[in-house]
Amino acid sequence: MNKVIILLSLLSLFACSSGEKTNEPITESTSTPTTVTLSDEQFKSITIVLGSPENRSVSGNIKANGMLDVPPQNLVSISAPLGGFVKSTELLQGMHVKKGQVIVVMEHPDYIQLQQDYLESKNQLSFLEQEYNRQVDLAKENVNALKSLQQSKSNYFGTKAKVEGLKAKLKLVNINPSEIEGGEIKSTISILSPISGFVSQVNVNLGMHVNPTDIMFRIVDTEHVHAEAQVFEKDIPKLKVGQLAHITLSNDTRDRLAKVFLIGKEITAERTVRVHCHFEGEDATLIPGTYFSALIETGAKTVMALPVSSIVNFDGKKFIFYGSNEAKHEFKLLEIKPGATDDGYVEVSFNDTPVESLKNKIVITGSFELLNVLKNVEE
Repeated sequence: MNKVIILLSLLSLFACSSGEKTNEPITESTSTPTTVTLSDEQFKSITIVLGSPENRSVSGNIKANGMLDVPPQNLVSISAPLGGFVKSTELLQGMHVKKGQVIVVMEHPDYIQLQQDYLESKNQLSFLEQEYNRQVDLAKENVNALKSLQQSKSNYFGTKAKVEGLKAKLKLVNINPSEIEGGEIKSTISILSPISGFVSQVNVNLGMHVNPTDIMFRIVDTEHVHAEAQVFEKDIPKLKVGQLAHITLSNDTRDRLAKVFLIGKEITAERTVRVHCHFEGEDATLIPGTYFSALIETGAKTVMALPVSSIVNFDGKKFIFYGSNEAKHEFKLLEIKPGATDDGYVEVSFNDTPVESLKNKIVITGSFELLNVLKNVEE
């Protein structure tokens, strides 16, 4: 009886120790299968067509995004060269202005002082010129000392330089020196538009004081808007000046034609290069800053291609299936590098795999069904 009890106790301890082991995690293989073997029934139910890569003419179009822009000479920032107070302006955003049109009237006591300094220096210059000429004549007759001639010359040419400097300042604020030489001093100045275009920014109001560095208005000439596309670094070798680009604005579905005019020589932090495109035909309704998508035609080339239907996406990569053993209905995955796509065909490269070994073995039809079988096997 005691032996039976001891035997039952040992069996109970063994069962407990076995139960503890079943609670431990079981290590499973994490390798991803790359081969599909079909049964006869599966092979009959899936329509599989085998083929080979073809040499086809594929247009390598480049997709890009960008923004409409204007050349630097078509965008002007207006400021007050000597600062001042805004006395009057009628500009509003979107308003059209012509070249030479008065866009703002400024006033400041410094304008009056500038004109006063110019008139005083101008009158003094006449006297100093006469004195200098007199000293020159006396020097010829050895009547005066050389020091007097040098002093007279210094005064004359120093004042002359000052007059020329004040004259340049007057022209900078659009005051004609000849108009004030009669004694009429202006308390205001008018700033004119240097180009024809549309007002894109108004940053001032009446009575506001502005410094020379402050931008009061921005005027943009939209007659020469161009497309500034951002093309990724990998596509740059395909680009050439003169290639046709199809531009579609974000606020318009119309296809606009443009041509590549300039290709940038600097790669940005986003690994893109600026590509400058000119529209075929000017359109003054285009607005700088509008986003667009572009399709740039890089021309047709003969490449090795497969139908798009033969390529599958698995684990974030592109693959094809090829028959490794037809008798056993065995198919294997092979990673590829896709390229340009055109008319249902995609350019492909097979890394180090010889193309001859894949002749009449690539699955052209049935790739997605094989992928589903492979995923079921993996699960």
